[in-house]
Amino acid sequence: MNQNDKFKLWPQISLMIFLSVYWGNCVFPQSKVSNKYGLFVIKDIQILQQEINRNPDKKMINLKKIIPDIVVDLKYATADNFMHVKLYPPLKTTYLRKPVADSLKKVAEDLKQMNLGIKIFDAYRPYSVTVQMWEKVKDDRYAADPAKGSGHNRGISVDLTLIDLHTKKELPMPTHFDNFSDTAHQNFMNLPAEILNNRKTLKNIMEKHGFIALDTEWWHFYLSHSSEYELLDLSFAELKKISK
Repeated sequence: MNQNDKFKLWPQISLMIFLSVYWGNCVFPQSKVSNKYGLFVIKDIQILQQEINRNPDKKMINLKKIIPDIVVDLKYATADNFMHVKLYPPLKTTYLRKPVADSLKKVAEDLKQMNLGIKIFDAYRPYSVTVQMWEKVKDDRYAADPAKGSGHNRGISVDLTLIDLHTKKELPMPTHFDNFSDTAHQNFMNLPAEILNNRKTLKNIMEKHGFIALDTEWWHFYLSHSSEYELLDLSFAELKKISK
């Protein structure tokens, strides 16, 4: 290579040096990198927004906005749960993906004709909270294995009960929330007729609108096609910024 050829290459070399310095000092949104279980978990709100732009059904919906009568009693925002610690910040609402929120709104509309309403114990749950829960209860009948992730992490599962729409009191159900016994199972029948009827009412109306009941928890329902929705590990404050 002669001296003239070297001078011709200087613009290209300078550009390469500039780009390496520029890109090296920039901070980019999370790329699609799997975690130790081989799962892709969205930890950057910009990545979620990109997914929503591609598919509006992936929007996270503020339930209080579309179901004003709903009662939100998030057990993991208190110490009144099986972990006995607060896992969420204080919250007045919670979130679900758009198709799930739309279906739950139809449930609430049907229940209103019966003078009944909905109380939410849990809906969206950050993936990191699921990891904490698994450390305490390594039983996938009652806690989601982080190697698979939870429907709650995907925004497609909801834990709820029925309330009297006027008094806001809960209807009697087989157990309290987060009861890890056979009594909480959908097929447990050694219960008073009133409780069996309340459980049946909840299950029937949820199934009418496309929800699937979890066999081991009378309060837990989810929509199918979970693989269509990414696992999320985003704070509630971040979701509030982009939720509808």
